[in-house]
Amino acid sequence: MTPGALEIRGTWTAIVTPFGAPAGGDAPLDLDGLDALVDAQIDGGVDVIVPCGTTGESPTLSHGEHDQVVARVVARAAGRVPVVAGAGSNSTREAVRLVRAAAEAGADGVLVVSPYYNRPSQRMLFDHFSVVARESTLPVVLYNIPSRCGVNLEPETVARLFDTCPNVVGLKAASGSIPQVARVRQLCAIGILSGDDGLTLPMMAVGATGVISVTSNIAPAAVSALVRAALEGDLPGAAAVHAELLPLFQTLFVEPNPVPVKCALRLMGRGNGLVRRPLLPALPETEAALRPLLAALDLV
Repeated sequence: MTPGALEIRGTWTAIVTPFGAPAGGDAPLDLDGLDALVDAQIDGGVDVIVPCGTTGESPTLSHGEHDQVVARVVARAAGRVPVVAGAGSNSTREAVRLVRAAAEAGADGVLVVSPYYNRPSQRMLFDHFSVVARESTLPVVLYNIPSRCGVNLEPETVARLFDTCPNVVGLKAASGSIPQVARVRQLCAIGILSGDDGLTLPMMAVGATGVISVTSNIAPAAVSALVRAALEGDLPGAAAVHAELLPLFQTLFVEPNPVPVKCALRLMGRGNGLVRRPLLPALPETEAALRPLLAALDLV
């Protein structure tokens, strides 16, 4: 897909990776469950599916599993919606491998997170993303999440990448900072998507055009309605949906993502809630908090 063909707009689901019952080791991939989730997302009206991000537990997938999940989602989506594959790493060489594999699988774009643990400087971040973009035949969406990576991708670096790399077309903004999103919008015309469900509406007020959502795994129609209302300028309508979903937004992060959302899916009859170590299944109190919220939204 050419860079301009990927629209940075709407509701993108950071889809979970379902696992089957373990048999003496890590829980295996549940590819049939993954197919069902893809179908549910498309039926719910989301615009893009994003496999193998943080929500997809990419850190605990093997390289082969990562490639397999991306290929399976592309095949199941079958052109009904674009697929933007998670393809980030703390190794530039590995990130390049992932973007190439995503292209071979038929993905429509790649989401590339800042290198984690290494804590590179802005000069080093610019070099890393430039190399990845140069080696990618697909549109690249930058992913800034300082709380997980230990480093902030500054607005000036985002603007420089946008100005110098033709296929850097988007930014997933998960810094938690509305002023930072506003600053990016002042500096350049890169497409911006909220990386935090609870901040989607305020981020859209200062220039974002959608969200890469965790909550849409379980409530795709509602999240899509919020984003659509905001894009259409219906602020009261968007605010009403935001208020309705806010308790769910908050509860889905009482434990590390994707533990609560996988618990919610289990309560909805979609999967078993299994995650891979070092993550563990949700605590009983998390399940107890989710049950009434799901019931209030007619999700169970």
